[in-house]
Amino acid sequence: MNGLDDTLNLPREKVSQRIALLRGTGTLSGLKWRENLLAYVFLGPSLILFGIFFFYPMIQSVYLSLHSTDLTGRVNGFVGLDNFIYLVKNDFFLHGLKITLYFALLTVPTSILVALLLAALSNGKRKGLTLFQFAYSLPVVLSVGSSSVIWMFLFHPSLGMFNYFLSLLHMSPINWLVDPKWALLSVSLMTVWMNLGFNYIILSSGLRGIPDEIRESAAIDGAGPLRLFVRILLPLLSPTLFFLVIVSIISSFQAFGQINILTHGGPMNSTNVLVFSIYQEAFENFRFGTGSAQALVLFIIIIILTLVQFKWAEKKVHYQ
Repeated sequence: MNGLDDTLNLPREKVSQRIALLRGTGTLSGLKWRENLLAYVFLGPSLILFGIFFFYPMIQSVYLSLHSTDLTGRVNGFVGLDNFIYLVKNDFFLHGLKITLYFALLTVPTSILVALLLAALSNGKRKGLTLFQFAYSLPVVLSVGSSSVIWMFLFHPSLGMFNYFLSLLHMSPINWLVDPKWALLSVSLMTVWMNLGFNYIILSSGLRGIPDEIRESAAIDGAGPLRLFVRILLPLLSPTLFFLVIVSIISSFQAFGQINILTHGGPMNSTNVLVFSIYQEAFENFRFGTGSAQALVLFIIIIILTLVQFKWAEKKVHYQ
């Protein structure tokens, strides 16, 4: 060590300190343990929030779904799977599931197709497009409550703009939110507009992420705008579309705010989707057992639909 100290011109005290430091932290297991500890320290706040707002409610829902409750919401006793058997035999629950599926079919494809069309038309660097891009993205900044109040005035049978336009065409007014034939369609129309801003921003970002060299090469080869979009841009946009489909389906199965404000599940339960049915069962009728059972069934349905999409739809996604 004396020759090494003289060669490196290091003081003997510093060499001793470095040797002690290496002996304390130089082992691989010690370094790995310190890294894992540091990772859990940074993940700690997120894990605590997940535990409070996700894991604990999930465990509580499982517990309540296996028990019956009284009118005050207190647990009466263990009933096993009776709450789930009750749901299978209950026409009201099956009707809510049917309405939820119908609502998803009305909103998910429509909102994505409209956003895709607007993103394709407003994609580019021409003058004036910024104004259109801002207008198409505007719904994303509005809350569900604000959007619902705006559309409630538009749907008003005598003062609403929609019936005013129908009167200009000499057509009879429509009871948009009161007629069972039109209520779900009206709520779906409002939901499509509400989701338009988010879908448009995601699809526009996906189109901007495609290199300009690909467009220029296709133009040189003689591809027109329609052929360029269908054969080249759309396959390259498939990862973005795949993400939007999954998020939109989950969002449609969780719709509640606009239905609660516009129709309150009516008329004649024509807009009574599963989440609103859960709200009624648990927080209006105070049957937390059956309400929790419905929530778990909805959770399982969403998980199954998501897994099916990853199993089959992802095969058609073209990653760059």
